[in-house]
Amino acid sequence: MSKIGKLPVVVPSGVKVSVAAGAFVVEGKHGRLTQSYRPDMVEIVVENAVVNVSRRKEGKEYRAYHGLYRSLLANMVKGVAERWEKRLVIRGLGYRARLQGNTVTLDLGYAGPKEYELPAGIEAEVPSPTEIVIRGANKRDVGQVAAEIRRLRKPSVYDGKGIRYKDEIVVQKAGKLGGQGAA
Repeated sequence: MSKIGKLPVVVPSGVKVSVAAGAFVVEGKHGRLTQSYRPDMVEIVVENAVVNVSRRKEGKEYRAYHGLYRSLLANMVKGVAERWEKRLVIRGLGYRARLQGNTVTLDLGYAGPKEYELPAGIEAEVPSPTEIVIRGANKRDVGQVAAEIRRLRKPSVYDGKGIRYKDEIVVQKAGKLGGQGAA
């Protein structure tokens, strides 16, 4: 049995999980998420406040879908109950972020500011000019938005400037130590 797939998903109070033909729906205080699945590969059973995912047959592909759908379901339940969160840190002289409505405006050392329009279902907060907090119910969307904002100015390995995840460690290189005119 799959190590991840065999674990039951405990549904907290205030969250409702329903399984329809080829899709499961998770509803909670932070939104409603829908995910299609392959009913020929796995069976999803909702009993009381526990959801169990089991595979229909044995085989490599069945095992893969078993763990996948259990993980997706657990992520959806957590997302609608308490939302996912990614934190970004901005480093660099004059680099900063501002939130204007549904748009994050970033000054990143380019000729003009970069603007990033947040998609539906994603919220951002700028507690300080050098920190961005992205929240949402869908884990995949939160990660994608964080990656797209980070891509606007990736952290430099020479001086550390740029946008990085809060827990990211950027190993810095030494740079040029000498050369033709260094004497």
